[in-house]
Amino acid sequence: MKIAILTILLLPRWIAAEEATVAAASNFRTALNTIVGVFESTTSHSITIVNGSTGQLYAQIVNGAPYDILLAADQERPSLLEKSGHAVTGSRFTYATGRLALLASGSKLRQDGLQQTASQSAVRKFAIANPSLAPYGVAAKEAIVAIGAWEAVSDKLVFGENVNQAFTLVVTGNAEVGMVALSSVLAADGGFRSTYLPVPTDFHAPIRQDAVLLAHGTDNSAATEFLIFLQSDTARQMMVSLGYGVN
Repeated sequence: MKIAILTILLLPRWIAAEEATVAAASNFRTALNTIVGVFESTTSHSITIVNGSTGQLYAQIVNGAPYDILLAADQERPSLLEKSGHAVTGSRFTYATGRLALLASGSKLRQDGLQQTASQSAVRKFAIANPSLAPYGVAAKEAIVAIGAWEAVSDKLVFGENVNQAFTLVVTGNAEVGMVALSSVLAADGGFRSTYLPVPTDFHAPIRQDAVLLAHGTDNSAATEFLIFLQSDTARQMMVSLGYGVN
């Protein structure tokens, strides 16, 4: 990928404008919209975004969906796509590391800690992404165990298909507390920034989110240049400000 970056950067700027379709995990929606806006303002290319759970997007790609890039919420699916020939070998890299937050509605937030907030008897429903579908759900389950709240929470769990849906369950009042993406909290309008506690990253396995150039995008200069831009300091700074870690 480093050689490809140098090659593209040396190309003349009059290279023909192209459009690329980026399939992206739902948790990355807000950050991606911001990054794409800057990319499009500084190049002649355009980006179309398709959001969904990583599992859904993977299935669509395997079944022929004409996407040029996958921005997954895990490392597994991009790796599988490389092995199956649906993605360009050697193009995969980690573009961001997800972070979790414990989000509580109103008075349910306890400043004395994660375990105290999660384990309250007044909490009837606790939202997380479905661990069988979403990497953020797997991490949330690990974090709940790590804070010592699994016994109190396990019978109260309600699942979103993805981490964005888990966030929505809390903000709409359908769950009092949830383990959600920090990026969702920071991107939200309203008072949610004052009703959450960050989850230490060592409470769960790293949520490494990999990007990969798909076979459909092999000759698409918009796709190649966008992946380069995604690794730039400009894009990385935007991701950090929006609640992600970067390598």
